[in-house]
Amino acid sequence: MTDNIDLPYRPCVGVMLLNRQGQVFVGQRLDTTLEAWQMPQGGIDPGEDPLATAIRELREETGIAPNLVELIAQAPGKFQYDLPSDLIGKVWKGKYRGQTQRWFLFRFLGQDSDVRIETAHPEFRAWRWADPKDLVMQIVPFKRGLYEEVLTAFSAYLN
Repeated sequence: MTDNIDLPYRPCVGVMLLNRQGQVFVGQRLDTTLEAWQMPQGGIDPGEDPLATAIRELREETGIAPNLVELIAQAPGKFQYDLPSDLIGKVWKGKYRGQTQRWFLFRFLGQDSDVRIETAHPEFRAWRWADPKDLVMQIVPFKRGLYEEVLTAFSAYLN
């Protein structure tokens, strides 16, 4: 097995989606039995613009059409996390040690009925709106530091 420090980080985006009440969309992943939630995220395809990736990933994971969101902010800089050692080699075909992410904050303009996680390639088994202050404790432990950084980056927009 390759030593994880020799592996690169996967270029990725993350999406914080706020509803009218200031709550954040979180989904429960299909591929884990953990009681863990996360915001939509996904890999940037070669040559793809990060904002375009964020809009594409949001649609792929939530079924939310691009006309039902409006961009509020893009977090400055990039955020990074490492996978726990027991997941390296199992996730992303063993090519990456973690992710480097660009984060985008969107306002959801639609109704809850516009959220359809039963997409062509579903990633979530359930979804809900979460209070931003409760977000970090609902996330898998290895992503908590990253989520704290994202919340700090967008704090001016959160109630």
